[in-house]
Amino acid sequence: MSRILIVEDEPGIAFALENDLQTEGYEVVVVADGVEAVQRARSEPFDLILLDVMLPNKDGFEVCRELRRGGLRTPIIMLTSKTQEAEKILGLDLGADDYVTKPFSPRELRARIRAVFRRGVAEAGGEAHRFGRCELDLARFELRRDGQRVDATHTELKSRRSFPSSSAEPPSSASSCWRVCSPSSPSCHCTRKPTRRSSSSRR
Repeated sequence: MSRILIVEDEPGIAFALENDLQTEGYEVVVVADGVEAVQRARSEPFDLILLDVMLPNKDGFEVCRELRRGGLRTPIIMLTSKTQEAEKILGLDLGADDYVTKPFSPRELRARIRAVFRRGVAEAGGEAHRFGRCELDLARFELRRDGQRVDATHTELKSRRSFPSSSAEPPSSASSCWRVCSPSSPSCHCTRKPTRRSSSSRR
């Protein structure tokens, strides 16, 4: 399960973000202070940081600058009501991976989060795994069945980690498809196929 650090001092926005991302299958930690954000980001593993710009004690720009200077490479999406181009350029130049202007829709933010994760997979050498009628495309970070995209939560797609990173042949169709596709999902109809018994097991 991917962990997201939300740094937002407005309780209403923080609660909405936390609730929406938890529903999507992410593990979420919320802090409302720039100083605490730096401490948590350095001491705990996170897959993404949603960073508001206007924060008490230390603003988002300073947080981003400090984390990047310290060598932290965790992706950062900055959240702000500032619409000036100069502000966006500053955030990106400081090391942010994306910039979302308030107000934004949860759907847009989820799409941007998926895009950031896709870029991370691609930079790590994303690839595609096929099993039966299903294909897990790590570069695009999506699951397809018969060429059609299957709705899946981020948690389900994160099961890509069950694939060996350096295997001469893909994992078995049965176990891989069963891990990636949620068995209870009406949108996925992958079926478990009986595995072949090895010659040694038939003796």
